[in-house]
Amino acid sequence: MIRTSPDAPTDRVAELPDRSVVPAVWSRITNLTVERGEGSWLITTNGERYLDYSSGIGVTNTGHAHPRVAAAVAAQAVKLLHGQQNIVYHEPGLRLYERLRHVLPGDGWGAFLSNSGAEAVEAAVKLARVATGRPVIIAFRGGYHGRTAQTMALTTAKDVYRAAFEPLPGSIYHTAYPYCYRAGHAIDACICDWEAQLDLTFHQFIYPDKVAAIIVEPVLGEGGYVVPPPGFLPRLREITRQHGILLIADEVQTGFGRTGKMFAVEHWDVEPDILTMAKGIASGLPLSGIIARRELIERWAPGTHGGTFGGNVVSCAAANATLDVIRDEGLVANAAARGAQFLAGLRQLGERHRSIGDVRGLGLMLALEFIKPGEGDGRVPNPELAKRVLAEALDRKLIVLSAGTYANVARIIPPLVTTPDEVGLALKVLDESLTAAGA
Repeated sequence: MIRTSPDAPTDRVAELPDRSVVPAVWSRITNLTVERGEGSWLITTNGERYLDYSSGIGVTNTGHAHPRVAAAVAAQAVKLLHGQQNIVYHEPGLRLYERLRHVLPGDGWGAFLSNSGAEAVEAAVKLARVATGRPVIIAFRGGYHGRTAQTMALTTAKDVYRAAFEPLPGSIYHTAYPYCYRAGHAIDACICDWEAQLDLTFHQFIYPDKVAAIIVEPVLGEGGYVVPPPGFLPRLREITRQHGILLIADEVQTGFGRTGKMFAVEHWDVEPDILTMAKGIASGLPLSGIIARRELIERWAPGTHGGTFGGNVVSCAAANATLDVIRDEGLVANAAARGAQFLAGLRQLGERHRSIGDVRGLGLMLALEFIKPGEGDGRVPNPELAKRVLAEALDRKLIVLSAGTYANVARIIPPLVTTPDEVGLALKVLDESLTAAGA
């Protein structure tokens, strides 16, 4: 329930509008109506508490309504709500631009700020084409990069994201991502033929000297939280440099501590040319951008890219506070520690429940892949079971999400502030949910 106006007496409230006012194109994860959030928890209008291990799809890395972030938003909101980047400079933006120059190892970085993950990817593609003078972008099958026309053309995580919207922009080609579980071998003994498939792409579809960039998620997101084998990203970096191709790391979902490093590429000591970021950057306020080598950003002529709301002053204030919290509260280290705790517990569940085909994760980016044991090659996807497990978890007040091309993966995305006790509770609930769902 909400008040009829800011000046209404405290005992006068109005019923919320019918939920049908929200268009059905927003597919529903839950039907909860939430009043507030605290850390890892969401509290509904009737006072029920839910352990939110969706984090708004990897957004609330500092937890819900972190006091320092909320205070920074409030302090900025009473001073200035909008200072458009073409027209004025503002202190939160200048400070954030300077800080983003130093969030990746090494020197020589610059940043550009926009609003959403899709906008960040659009910016990366435009910059790569301008900087190289080449037209083609190569992406990986199973990747997710957004829902604008350009980013849909890059996305192949699931048919629903693009199948109804052809034709899509051209000069985009897709190649194989190493998915060791689906290929039937251990990740530390990878024999996936991704490199041969990329070479075949060069021989069958496009000359490598026409490719501006290869874009890759260091860990597949919507495609199933697939962690690549250790040699994948370093070898991809070698191949791109060999052909003068830029490497774009799409860290929209993996960034800002999610995987136990500030950015996932750091697990493999890989330096991209361009990195896209969004989600966890501002604890829930709309903000995104790219980090790129400064000499690349300087190839953009003034006026060739921009946007009205990019780098909004309140969002920048939230981002600066978010970076402070991540640093001061040791959230990257906590993501690594809680991720190790969670992964160990999930592996124990995998030993007890036959329908769990694979357990995987990096930091607090974790997944269970569900199969139909005894059918086919033993890895037949089981989306019906995944749906039941998520529903049972929600009934027990734990929110987790699905993922994967066949929607047969449960992905677990806790806030980076989550505690050992909360992880223990989530594991208990998942065990109960798996049993109830017949896993």
